Amino acid sequence: MRSFTLFGASKRSVTASSGTGNWPEVLRRETIANNARLLAAAALLGMVPAIYALVLGATVPFLLASLVLAGGLISLALHQRGQHEVAAAAQVATLMATGLVLTLIDPRLVDAGMAVAVMGPVLAGLIARHSLRRLSWLGLAPVTALGAIAAGLGLPAVPLTGVVLTYSSVAGFAVAFVVVAFSAHRINMAFEVTDKAQVNVYRHLIEHVQDTVLRLSADGNILVASRSSETLFGCPRYQVAGSKLVERLHIMDRPAFLTALAEAAQDGRNRLIELRLRQDDPHARSNVPRFLWVEVQLSPIIDDSAGGNSHDVIALVRDITARKDAEAAMAEARRVAEDASQAKSRFLATIGHELRTPLNAVVGFSEMMSSGIGGDLSPTHKEYADLIQQSGKHLLEVVSMLLDMSRIEAGKFEIQADAMDAGAVIPACFAMVETLAKERNVRLVSEIEPDLPLMSADERVCRQIVINLLSNAVKFSHEGGLVTVSVKRQGQSINFSVKDRGIGMAPAAMARIGEPFFQVQDGLSRKYEGTGLGLSIVKGLVELHGGTLRAMSEIGAGTTITVLLPINGPATKPGETADILQLHREPVAAAPTSWPNEKRKAQ
Repeated sequence: MRSFTLFGASKRSVTASSGTGNWPEVLRRETIANNARLLAAAALLGMVPAIYALVLGATVPFLLASLVLAGGLISLALHQRGQHEVAAAAQVATLMATGLVLTLIDPRLVDAGMAVAVMGPVLAGLIARHSLRRLSWLGLAPVTALGAIAAGLGLPAVPLTGVVLTYSSVAGFAVAFVVVAFSAHRINMAFEVTDKAQVNVYRHLIEHVQDTVLRLSADGNILVASRSSETLFGCPRYQVAGSKLVERLHIMDRPAFLTALAEAAQDGRNRLIELRLRQDDPHARSNVPRFLWVEVQLSPIIDDSAGGNSHDVIALVRDITARKDAEAAMAEARRVAEDASQAKSRFLATIGHELRTPLNAVVGFSEMMSSGIGGDLSPTHKEYADLIQQSGKHLLEVVSMLLDMSRIEAGKFEIQADAMDAGAVIPACFAMVETLAKERNVRLVSEIEPDLPLMSADERVCRQIVINLLSNAVKFSHEGGLVTVSVKRQGQSINFSVKDRGIGMAPAAMARIGEPFFQVQDGLSRKYEGTGLGLSIVKGLVELHGGTLRAMSEIGAGTTITVLLPINGPATKPGETADILQLHREPVAAAPTSWPNEKRKAQ
């Protein structure tokens, strides 16, 4: 059973409706229904005197009451069927029709009927959509025209006593006024409730947001502070209200804050700055202030209605001390790591030079002993001398690799680029690894593209690159395997490719190619000897030439290492090799922040 509420929903229902997603439409529909009930109730109340006037021979009051009653009931029925726009149009038409009737029975142009008719477009402006509003004002023109015609032609008025005409006019205007006033009151009350609800939501948001929200005047005074400011400032917020925020900032950060505040307050620009803010500590045992790093976002409050060129500013303050401490710790750790890397490079360079001189003597004298210069040796002693010579050469090779790596990392490996034939370096490289290949019964094959253009590169470095790649390919090939070296042109580069059919590498090992001291087989039980520096040196030398290193491998199927060197040579000149990226391409460490040491400088 539907309830009949004469004066519509209460303030609580308006508040509830305002919480919905489409509360203006809900409010409008409720107002249309209540207006229909008001019209019907007013007509029923006026029906008794109208019937009495009808018995006395005055038909106009009964006609007006019937018209209003019919309009109210029709509008209510349309509203219940969901035809809200038609229901609103019925109410507007009822008021304008009532005004037309009163205008026609009263020969005066300016009368109560015209006032009632004007209430129709006013009601449409409150409860109807734009199309009905425009149509209602257009419909007011015929009513005015008919009233003017009736007054101008002097048409005879409907026979009424003065008392009946007066009461009918007053009653019609009163009904129209009550309906319009009630609609305006409902809408105004709803907007007040909604505005208050929105203000409460914003206040709740500001009070419970984690970041501190401040409202600053144009000169930096704190006008409003959120609850979280007590944690940030270390004191109750009433103590900071009215004070200047700049007084709590580190003395070295104040110019930046004042500049940003001026740009926000005067120019209306949003600014984001990082500052050091003093935090009070009533339990501190010393007078040394404690500063926090904060991120301050300044947003001007633009109010066109307010005079003047300055604006208040909303400051959103976030504590970023933990982030700054982490950045400082990271910078310090990076600096320590770089110092350790440089110390390692210096150690390798020093120990390499120190080892090279005695190793050359060991190798040289062992060769002299093997050749019989110092006298004939027994077979056993000759075997020992050969072992000493082989071990010495191996150690010299390791030392040379260490020196090369240290020079590359230090950016002191100089490239002497000159015109060279890329294919001519392959026979010399084969000669260098021929002995190792024969020991493992590995066959070496070259595929050199004819008519290769001359390239600008360091021939000594290119031989070293190919020799290191060939040595690795032979070392990791199976007994009786095949190693193929191909040289061809690929765009603006020369392609050096070394392919073997050896043990191959897993994807995890492929990702670490070029890492110093990395070996596919690690541990004390590894089968293949080596320092793991070969490919790292190759990668460094390739990068010095401005080239690229690529690798494709499959476990058990072999590995293909491809080096692309630009034909026109490296873009870096020999005098600029100190700017070459190191093998360990770590980002340059920023200077460690000194803000903790500046606390004593603040006021």
